[in-house]
Amino acid sequence: MHSTRKIWLVASLVGLASCNDKKEDETDTVNRAGAIETSVTVQHADSTRDVVLTTHKIWVNFNEYKTVVHQDTVPALGIVETEGENADGDKKKVKVPKDYEIYITAAPGRLPSP
Repeated sequence: MHSTRKIWLVASLVGLASCNDKKEDETDTVNRAGAIETSVTVQHADSTRDVVLTTHKIWVNFNEYKTVVHQDTVPALGIVETEGENADGDKKKVKVPKDYEIYITAAPGRLPSP
């Protein structure tokens, strides 16, 4: 029974040590020696359409080799009601365009074998 407690204590400490608020795959800097830096934004065009802008900056040997921009028009998601605040701190209900949620999956590029 005593060794079970030790194992539980060690497992708990290892679990706590591995927890942190920052994800390991997030970064604040770009390795410009060789990287593709991507940004995704959504702009509200009108009441029925949004525009997704995807920008890729390709970095080679600390130089920006090329910037590639893709623009796609997608359906707007409609209007949502939320609480807004002005510079004086006054709050009121306002209607704003609903935003898309953006999820990015990155994987190493591999060409299929011939």
